[in-house]
Amino acid sequence: MTTPNFSTCDLCDAQLARVGTDFQVLPPVFLHWGLRAAFCGPVSTVQCHEDNSRVREALATPGEGRVLVVDGGASLRRALVGGNIAVSAVKNGWSGIVVNGCVRDVAELQACDIGIRALGLVPLPTEKRGAGLRDVPVQIQGQWVHPGDWLYADADGIVVSRQPLL
Repeated sequence: MTTPNFSTCDLCDAQLARVGTDFQVLPPVFLHWGLRAAFCGPVSTVQCHEDNSRVREALATPGEGRVLVVDGGASLRRALVGGNIAVSAVKNGWSGIVVNGCVRDVAELQACDIGIRALGLVPLPTEKRGAGLRDVPVQIQGQWVHPGDWLYADADGIVVSRQPLL
């Protein structure tokens, strides 16, 4: 996959009139893992709490350049993405993963050719109960993200648009 050529700062400058309507800026609380500093694509979502069953399922399907946005309820107690899941995402053609929660296996994540953003690291894995919802609107740090939105992430931040910007 090629690295996209965009700047979230430039996207924000061009979309000022849309901020708060169909263009959102996620708060600057996400840390970066994965080899890709910048990534973008149409959004698919998972909503779950301390159970990554649906995350694993989603990333095992063809990604086709999409970005998986995971609403883990901002839990810092269990990791929703680890090395094995990230490798699966790369193998299946996902562009990136944004986790409103934690990840683990940092050395493995840093070796994966994918963009990964999360609130933090925790070594504890999730429970596997088969719980969670796929492709539903999720609220990430106070901002709504819908399946089919477009997400753009780079070193300056993360923005979400209802329509493609590139």
